[in-house]
Amino acid sequence: MIKRLNWRVATLVSTRQETPTARTLVFDVPGWPGHLPGQHVDVRLTAPDGYSTQRSYSIANASSEDRLELTVQTVGDGEVSPYLTEVLEPGDQIELRGPVGGWFVWRPHSSPPVLLVGGGSGIVPLMAMVRSRGKSDTPFRLLYSLRDPGQLFYADELEKVMAGVEVAYLYTRIAPPDAGRAAGRLQAADLIAYGWPPETAPDVYVCGPTGFVEAAADLLTGLGHDPAKIRTERFGPTGG
Repeated sequence: MIKRLNWRVATLVSTRQETPTARTLVFDVPGWPGHLPGQHVDVRLTAPDGYSTQRSYSIANASSEDRLELTVQTVGDGEVSPYLTEVLEPGDQIELRGPVGGWFVWRPHSSPPVLLVGGGSGIVPLMAMVRSRGKSDTPFRLLYSLRDPGQLFYADELEKVMAGVEVAYLYTRIAPPDAGRAAGRLQAADLIAYGWPPETAPDVYVCGPTGFVEAAADLLTGLGHDPAKIRTERFGPTGG
């Protein structure tokens, strides 16, 4: 029997600005059952006239933490994201339901090497996996594809040396002068240079826009990675 997920009232505790158009929201959610890294929640907003709309957002924080963090990127003509990134203030409340999802998750007791490939805001559930790694000895490699340095989420945290976690930035439009790679889309050469070789049989997680995810999955299988070990999560225009 599938347990039904109920809507819960979440209170915003604090925020962190990640980029000019994205911020992390930290919520207190009484009765929160906990989550696995890679899961998401449904967020519901209801207007005074009764109009209601909802969107799904990946959970950003480690699974061991009591509070819930969502990192939201503003969608210009969206209904929900502009409210979350520009209007919501500490003390305000929203409704959310979750955690949702059981396939695109990493369980900390897993032992194979982990390869994370994120495009844009697709870094969010992957960052939850990195943060949940804790004292695990599972080696991680993260390939983070983004348009330019101004779109970098979690900049301060990713700059710190994390034992057992290797991070490579792949800029698609504008690369900083010290980048070890010219600006451009993800290529097989990037996966060879910064990823795990197929013979190590890594658990692979790919998240980002649909086109990015499909291209990355094709490159990975083309290099010999087992399709059964490649898990993907994609997003597209939803009205924000």
